[in-house]
Amino acid sequence: MKTAPIVLAAVVLSAFSVTGVALVAVTHQLMDGRIAENQRVAMQTKLKSIIPDGQFDNDPLEDLIQVSARDLLGAESTRVYRVRKAGEPTAVILDTVVPDGYAGPIQLLVSVLRDGTIGGVRVLLHHETPGLGDKMEERKSDWVLSFDGKSLSDPTPERWAVKRDGGEFDQFTGATITPRAIVHGVKNTLIYVQQQGDTLFAPSTNSIAADGSSS
Repeated sequence: MKTAPIVLAAVVLSAFSVTGVALVAVTHQLMDGRIAENQRVAMQTKLKSIIPDGQFDNDPLEDLIQVSARDLLGAESTRVYRVRKAGEPTAVILDTVVPDGYAGPIQLLVSVLRDGTIGGVRVLLHHETPGLGDKMEERKSDWVLSFDGKSLSDPTPERWAVKRDGGEFDQFTGATITPRAIVHGVKNTLIYVQQQGDTLFAPSTNSIAADGSSS
């Protein structure tokens, strides 16, 4: 029995297998890199959209800390992007979670300027009902823009509610739970930033607890 053809076939098959695995690995690595870069660009675009023009010259994605204040920010750990110009702080952007949306948690980006006013609010992720609760998306309506320029003094804290509850903000036709939850979440974000003050702009540490201590 001639073994040479069998050995040759085994070698060829092995070579194809190794080459195939290598190609899959390289393709996966390239795709992962491209996906990560696309996600980074998309996040940069979101961040820039809620920072006034000319207010920053750093990369907030690189000036990042983690904070822990579940009661106000909705999650065990919250990302805070620091915004600076010429090294001076101009704003913070918080990755706030609204836990009590109608269909589950709603993830927001909330920009708070140095003077305590809202630079902008954007929705990152939600599961609200299409045509009702999803009106907080900028592409569906301009409702989310109603937060721009607001603060804890304008309106006053008791007016940080939807109009049905005696507050300043519109609710959606046929849906009150979603806007009510978002208004509450944005207000709590303002409260947190006000409480922390300059602590949020201190040199980067691994995390900041709800009481302002670092770890």
